[in-house]
Amino acid sequence: VAKHAGEPTLVIGQFLDQLEGMAARLDAPADILASLAKAIPYLLGAYLLAKILELLVAGDFDLLFDGTREMLDAKWTYWAGPRFASSLPIKWRIVEDPVDKGTALMTFDPAAPKGRYGAADIVTKKAYRDFRLHVEFCVMNEGGNSGVYLMNTYELQILDSYDNKTYFDGQAGAIYKQTPPQVNATLAPGKWNVYDIIWTAPRFQEDGSLKSPAYITAIHNGVLILNHFQLKGDTPFHRPPQYNKHADKLPIRLQDHGNPVKFRNIWIREIKDAEGKQTKAPFLRDNKGVETPIK
Repeated sequence: VAKHAGEPTLVIGQFLDQLEGMAARLDAPADILASLAKAIPYLLGAYLLAKILELLVAGDFDLLFDGTREMLDAKWTYWAGPRFASSLPIKWRIVEDPVDKGTALMTFDPAAPKGRYGAADIVTKKAYRDFRLHVEFCVMNEGGNSGVYLMNTYELQILDSYDNKTYFDGQAGAIYKQTPPQVNATLAPGKWNVYDIIWTAPRFQEDGSLKSPAYITAIHNGVLILNHFQLKGDTPFHRPPQYNKHADKLPIRLQDHGNPVKFRNIWIREIKDAEGKQTKAPFLRDNKGVETPIK
């Protein structure tokens, strides 16, 4: 829990920012904003209790970035894709958090000018299949662009979509070129955003054909934006999506699109099927505790 001690403060700020944004967009009277703000203590209390219980029970999460250079080098490397143009050590920088105390990771590798695709993206050294992923990101300028690639293949878009017109399935929270988010929950440039992602990997037959598609549920700043969406395939920019058989587990990738985007507090928890074992044949128990086997 201590590793995520900054999260409650982040949530309060996000909630206030969302209220401010709603008021501005809807031209809401100040009294409505004030009334909504009164709900903060109740919402925050429920949120904190749920969050603490979740982290205590699900203590098997893997912290991927804690703000230090040591963890960046230990858990990340470059994606050596077809257009890779950088070299180790990772050139992404550890910088001051622009909003809160602490440090963050910033893109802007010299090898990726003007968003040269795949020139300096980074990937986790460990591969994952089904998981819950938590990513906090801050787009620093208008129109800033990045992305979270699940299994190094399927992009959940990061973009300044606060007041930035773009194609509907290319905005923040979109599965790139497949579906827009249900809600635009993006905060203004310079503010921290949060993605909480629940991912189910695709399954393939031995012959390479698709057995079951990938699914994603995504929450952006506490707002549900994708609800068990079924992906149509990968997410390229130059052709329709398609599935191609790949490994059961693949890494998480963060994109350097040539814009300054910062990241912090990245963690992942693998999702595994519950394992149960029947230890006793079925029976009925009466009010006296007598058990009668069910045939």
